[in-house]
Amino acid sequence: MVLHPVPDERVVCMIESLRLFKIGSSWGGFESLIVPVDPTPLRTATRWREDGPLVRIHAGLEDFRDLQADLEQGLALLAPD
Repeated sequence: MVLHPVPDERVVCMIESLRLFKIGSSWGGFESLIVPVDPTPLRTATRWREDGPLVRIHAGLEDFRDLQADLEQGLALLAPD
């Protein structure tokens, strides 16, 4: 699957559709998390050149197949119409 930039609203819908991934940053826990990120202030050596939002995914200890299925259904919401 090739992802292209999409409006912020579609990313929010994708994140909210996930069952196993909770919104938040990882502090070394075991749960699966996803968080929208603005990479601009994080990059100093190179610039972020893509249009649209970025999400950071932390995979936890849930079954891989369950995590994969959850992400696949969420990412399908980002596919071009």
